[in-house]
Amino acid sequence: MIIYKDVIQKMTDAGYNVSRIRREKLLSQRTLSNIRHGETINLDSLNVICKLTGLPVEKLIEYVPDNE
Repeated sequence: MIIYKDVIQKMTDAGYNVSRIRREKLLSQRTLSNIRHGETINLDSLNVICKLTGLPVEKLIEYVPDNE
């Protein structure tokens, strides 16, 4: 399972709060909602987040094996 590491806060710290992201149409509302709820996003969205924050992907997400 992929875990998001405070992605919304990291975008805010980089100067991209949710209002700005919506206004400038940098990410869709659905993508923001998926991040908040721990659901999947596509690689294009993850690429945008990396560009906005200036952080590598490993600072934004973590893989945790499912307990099956």
